[in-house]
Amino acid sequence: MIPSDVLKKIKRIQLRTSHRVDELLTGSWHSAFKGRGMEFEEVRPYQVGDDVRAIDWNVTARSNVPFIKLFREERELAVMLLVDLSPSIGFGTQHQTKRELVTELGATLAMSAIKNNDKVGLTLFTDQIEKHVPPRKGSRHVLRLIREMLYCEPIGTRTNLMTSIDHFNRTTHRRSVVFWISDFLVPGIGERSENQTYERAMRVLARRHDVIPIIVADEREMRLPKVGLLRLRDSETGQMQVVDTDSRRVRRVYEALAMRRAAAREAMFARLKWRPLSLRTGEDLAEPLKRYFHERERRGR
Repeated sequence: MIPSDVLKKIKRIQLRTSHRVDELLTGSWHSAFKGRGMEFEEVRPYQVGDDVRAIDWNVTARSNVPFIKLFREERELAVMLLVDLSPSIGFGTQHQTKRELVTELGATLAMSAIKNNDKVGLTLFTDQIEKHVPPRKGSRHVLRLIREMLYCEPIGTRTNLMTSIDHFNRTTHRRSVVFWISDFLVPGIGERSENQTYERAMRVLARRHDVIPIIVADEREMRLPKVGLLRLRDSETGQMQVVDTDSRRVRRVYEALAMRRAAAREAMFARLKWRPLSLRTGEDLAEPLKRYFHERERRGR
């Protein structure tokens, strides 16, 4: 039995998300993502201008009148949300944590899929699989996904992207649209080195599925405020460090390291031919999503 206060919060997110989808995303979603292929629908008599390659020779031979095959796009998609719930996702300084952003984002994507009659599933991960919900349809299913994103208490203490890839490959055999939602704060990710495990696994994933990395971040992960001595704690290792944010040099070094990490990650995505979407805490989701979907529509993928 879900407590009433929990149910109210889930319902609020559902209503807010549903409004956003109705106003901005339904048409964009339909155009941005293609179904599994073409499905035979019917035959009809050949008309001048029809493609002769579509002629159904069996029907034509029986009737002595040329007929062509008509096909329609098979629209139903399988959509999977791979959602990072590692400790760093709990960080946020812009009136919102990254986990709150992730939940609202996941709810918006799930609602968009359901309203387009697609199936949607969810995998929550840290350095282990925290929860897996197979793809299904229906508004009650979306409520369950929202509840899991909001209230799942993760056991893992680190981020391991390979965990989500390995599990997804074992459990998903049908080609899917994969929204991989994480802050991607993994040491060394994207840097060219002898250890290219991540990139090799991502390349295999990209051959089988339509993968969309969504990077969630907070302003303070990119630059420090000037507030004097500041105690910083790594949420995944527990390591503590005191830094003097009044020092221009300290702020510059911090920003340079963040930019280098982001550049390495972006370079890796470029090698994989993935086009990531970046979102910040405290910012509205609707416009970045709408722009991203329109860009996919324009590219034809």
